[in-house]
This record gives sequence, structure tokens and C-alpha cells, in this order.
Amino acid sequence: MELNNLRPAKGSIKTSKRIGRGEGSGKGGTSTKGHKGAQSRSGYKRKIGFEGGQMPLSRRVPKFGFTNLNRVEYKAINISDLEVLASKKNLEIIDIETLISVGLVSKKDKVKILGNGTLTKKLSVKAHSFSKSAVSAIEALNGTVEKI
Repeated sequence: MELNNLRPAKGSIKTSKRIGRGEGSGKGGTSTKGHKGAQSRSGYKRKIGFEGGQMPLSRRVPKFGFTNLNRVEYKAINISDLEVLASKKNLEIIDIETLISVGLVSKKDKVKILGNGTLTKKLSVKAHSFSKSAVSAIEALNGTVEKI
């Protein structure tokens, strides 16, 4: 192989259509847009979701339900996760800052502690919300629960 033999792979380079460059090009006159109609005119733009006159999918599919604008999304963290975190880092107080520093939640997340798992250590936990089972499990070991 030498520099004078180098060529791009077959089919990798395509010549662009030279539209509107006279009748001799074969693409003059109407410039491959056909005769008349919206698509042949300048400034034509198809509406979003337009399906050629057929009833669009957005109107064919039935709508139901509603979205609650006041819904609060919580990031769920189980007691078992708190147990692992407390034993690894040797913690007794777990709050939002510790959860952010470990990477379990992000800054904007609201945290809800759920009661899945078991606790063996007394903890004081601060979060936005708690399930009843989580509160009972934490307080069973004389731990404290504080809602932010």
C-alpha cells in the first residue's frame, strides 16, 4: 500500500444532489419537489405529529387519569442501608448531609426512611419522612427520629 493507492472505502462517499442547477442536471425545474402543493413551496414545515392526513397517534390513543401537581417525590432509603452505613463509617447520627456525602441521595432529593431490614445499633436519624415501621424499628433500640 502506498499513498497514491489510498482511496475511501467503496460506498462511503456519496455525491450530494445538485438541485436546481438547470435542466441538463436532471434535477432542474421543480428541483425534485414535484408540482404544486405545500411541500413544493418555500417555508413549508410539517406539523409535529402529522401523519399525512391519517388520524395521528396522539389523537387515536385514549387519555385517562391525571397528574397530581402537589405530589412529593421521595428518595426511599431502607433501614438496612442505614445499618450498613452506620457500621462502615461508625456513625450514630445520620442526616441528609451524611447521605449526600456517601452518594445515596443528591442535594435536591427529599428522603423517606422505610422499615425494610433490621437495626442492631442505636441511631438518631434525620430525614424528611419516615414510615411507621421505620419509626418503630429505630425507637425500639432507643434511637431518635427527627423530621426535617
